[in-house]
Amino acid sequence: MNAVTAPESRSLGAPAGDVPSARSWRAELRLAYERHGDRTVLAARSHVGPLVVQRPLYPEGSAVCHTILVHPPAGIAGGDSLSVDVDVRVGAHALLTTPGAGKWYRSAGARGGLTQRIAVAAGAVCEWLPQESLVFDGAIGDLATEVSLSGDACFVGAELLCFGRTGSGERFTRGELAMRTSIVRDGRPIWLERGRLGGGSVLLSSAVGLQGEPVSGSLLVAAPQVDMDLLEAWRALAPTVGTGGVTLLPGLLVARYLGPACEPGREWFTRLWAAVRPAVAGRPMQTPRIWNT
Repeated sequence: MNAVTAPESRSLGAPAGDVPSARSWRAELRLAYERHGDRTVLAARSHVGPLVVQRPLYPEGSAVCHTILVHPPAGIAGGDSLSVDVDVRVGAHALLTTPGAGKWYRSAGARGGLTQRIAVAAGAVCEWLPQESLVFDGAIGDLATEVSLSGDACFVGAELLCFGRTGSGERFTRGELAMRTSIVRDGRPIWLERGRLGGGSVLLSSAVGLQGEPVSGSLLVAAPQVDMDLLEAWRALAPTVGTGGVTLLPGLLVARYLGPACEPGREWFTRLWAAVRPAVAGRPMQTPRIWNT
């Protein structure tokens, strides 16, 4: 691993509320996966600052490389800038997740940013399954996810956001999170989405917004194999708590969730993932072990 040590900065133990901003994190992580025979390997990795990966894991055999993305500060504060670049090369299969919930901390005014760029080559599969993110009251940030697919590449991506720390009764009354997601295949867009949610905004309670629920999420499956049969399989799997909807677009299955907590949203997304994975990735679902810790 090539590593450049981050400059002296704040303590890794971030408090529950405001985070000191005398120093801001600048962190980058680059990963490349390759197919070697019947095995997917993490062929290249480099990082700058506190954004790293643990060793590759193979809980379901050598064909799929599981990787855990670790950000020791545990969250993004005002002024932080993080970027992750993932390159899944021809025929490789990578599953990436995180060890726990991410956090967007309260800001004194500066914006934090996280940019995620994922390239998936022909015959390759990328499953991008981070655990949920908690958006603290007063957080100000920009979240961008850019996915580029080639040929018959498959991408499965989940995003689950909780606005306010609901366990302590907190709501998202101030701040802002701007979100942008794009998926292109062979240079042609198949999914473009932008959103901007302000703390205290009417969208938090509006029928065309979050409908008063603090948790929202999306599960996207971009693959040539998605069809009406998979859509019907998803329609048969309703959330146990909260509300959900599913849609089939050309080359893309979309699931949306709204609810009172992250756990039922994650549980629903896991059932949807189990229903679609054999068709788009050729194997049954294998829950990352870190989710059970």
